[in-house]
Amino acid sequence: MQKAFGTWPSPITAQAVAAQGIRLSYVAIDGDDIYWIEGRPQDGGRNVLVRRRADGRIDDVTPADFNVRTRVHEYGGGAYVVSEGIVYASNFADQRLYRIDATGANQPPAPITPPGRWFYADATFDRRHHRLIAIREDHSDPDREPINTLVSIPIGGAPSAGEVIASGFDFYSTPRLSPDGSQLAWLAWRHPQMPWDGTELWLADVTGAGALDRQRRVAGGPAESIYQSGWTPDGQLYFVSDRDGWWKLYRSEDARPVMASVPPGAEFGRPQWIFGTASWVPAGDKRMVVSYTQSGRWYLATLDTETGVLSRVSDVLEPREWLAATDTHAVLVAGSTTTPDAVVRLEIATGTVETLTSSSTVDFPQTLIAVAESVEFRSSDGHTTHAFYYPPRNADYMPSDDERPPLILISHGGPTTATSATLDLKVQFWTSRGFAVADVNYGGSSGFGRTYRQRLSGQWGILDVGDMVAAARFFVATGKADPGRLAIRGGSAGGYTTLAALTFHPEVFKAGASYYGISDIEVLARDTHKFESRYLDTLVGPYPAARDIYYARSPIHFVDRLACSLILFQGLEDKVVPPNQSEMMATAVRAKGLPIAYLAFEGEQHGFRKGTTIVRCLEAELYFYGAVFGFVPADQIAPVPIGNI
Repeated sequence: MQKAFGTWPSPITAQAVAAQGIRLSYVAIDGDDIYWIEGRPQDGGRNVLVRRRADGRIDDVTPADFNVRTRVHEYGGGAYVVSEGIVYASNFADQRLYRIDATGANQPPAPITPPGRWFYADATFDRRHHRLIAIREDHSDPDREPINTLVSIPIGGAPSAGEVIASGFDFYSTPRLSPDGSQLAWLAWRHPQMPWDGTELWLADVTGAGALDRQRRVAGGPAESIYQSGWTPDGQLYFVSDRDGWWKLYRSEDARPVMASVPPGAEFGRPQWIFGTASWVPAGDKRMVVSYTQSGRWYLATLDTETGVLSRVSDVLEPREWLAATDTHAVLVAGSTTTPDAVVRLEIATGTVETLTSSSTVDFPQTLIAVAESVEFRSSDGHTTHAFYYPPRNADYMPSDDERPPLILISHGGPTTATSATLDLKVQFWTSRGFAVADVNYGGSSGFGRTYRQRLSGQWGILDVGDMVAAARFFVATGKADPGRLAIRGGSAGGYTTLAALTFHPEVFKAGASYYGISDIEVLARDTHKFESRYLDTLVGPYPAARDIYYARSPIHFVDRLACSLILFQGLEDKVVPPNQSEMMATAVRAKGLPIAYLAFEGEQHGFRKGTTIVRCLEAELYFYGAVFGFVPADQIAPVPIGNI
């Protein structure tokens, strides 16, 4: 049937996206049991710890009032550790650590840390000393910056806030004990470095009393990013470093790359935005399961640590940030271009994959699914930039012969993250209605080497914006987009790129959607959390010395240049990008007389988690595009108040 782009009916509704959008993360293996986290939008976004027993039974480990989530660095991660059926987990409501007996004792969670302004993450279990070693972020004094340390927390007796065993750096992560418990390795870094800029790998001997002796730096520095360190069962310390410009795996003993040959353009690391992620895990003394990215796609492989030979396991599965393994099998979160993320168990010897649970139980027909096309184009600074293009796809409908589709360009957050080509129903929501989507890995994105990441140094708001503009022009020039219906959307840092593109290049885009985006980067420099409080030193320049640059790159000061419609979405409990960022922009655009909509959500923080919020945002954005592009969506949508239209 012939229908105009944007008006195609689709069974991939906003309700389907929200209801089936379970966030899967943080896998662990404990004996014969497998654990993972499920973030459930229909339960207010609560993170639930789930276990799959050896007999195949799957059940929730945490009770209904427990949210397994930590606020360390605000982005969290690494919120639980499990050993011999005993779980130690952070509860989001009070940020205390709790002991949860998963062996069947049916006892309520018991706190092992006291009430207070301490947040904990990324713990490791120390059997020899009957304790946890964890990252602690101390918010006790509201008049100073939070203090991050490594602490020892006893797991017997009265609750303890922990004893500091390593301090002096601004940030810590990844404390990992050697198999015999005699050594502890960890990562640390200082302002203004972010972990993908410069980190240090430290090592210490653990005394009989549990103290750290002979603390020494073994790798890293301000110009070398160590992503992940850990141990193999034979007591060898390994780490991922970008010392030669690409994240690769090294053995601490000889400080040489482990792999005999590396696929060209491959990286074995990720930006450390959250705790508990991994790109490698031991699968015996001489074998690892590893993940790596190449041209924006992720692959799973095994690595023989004696020969350095890398053997790809699957060309279909694209692993996410979480891996665990035994000698015989690996457990990971993975998806593909046509299947949603799932927790899978992979037999290493045969490559046989068993799906334990999926983020979506709805099986949409493949004739409805747009598959990502890898695209390269010349960027604003003359370099090659990468993107994934999704064409409109719905077998039941077609446009008129001379119609080009409206195009939504996505600027991802971070900005030092990267977009993925795995199936995302939020993308398919648009493509199945007749939109084209381009997800852009602009300069500064990870996965393309250190030089590609550092293209954004001092250029945030210039280079990323230029790459988005170049992408829009490329897709128009190749006939993949209607120049009169170009939209740009993004969240957080991607929201800033969106607002800057709309403001400083008003001739390109006709509409924009900003999710908790930054409109005044000077305000952000003065009012954000510790983890990112010096991030802009690298992206823009030291503040306040570079205050004129901050002013010049803040869209809020140049709304007079804006010439198109804008919709803003904001969580009212956002600590990363405070609500005043969106409120200021909405007020200024309204005064300019341009079409403007602003939707704020109680109880939402940085990144929306509630199913009702996800539904409202998707439908409101579709309604908004219909209003400004002049079409009526097939969906029944509650009207969105749009000013100046």
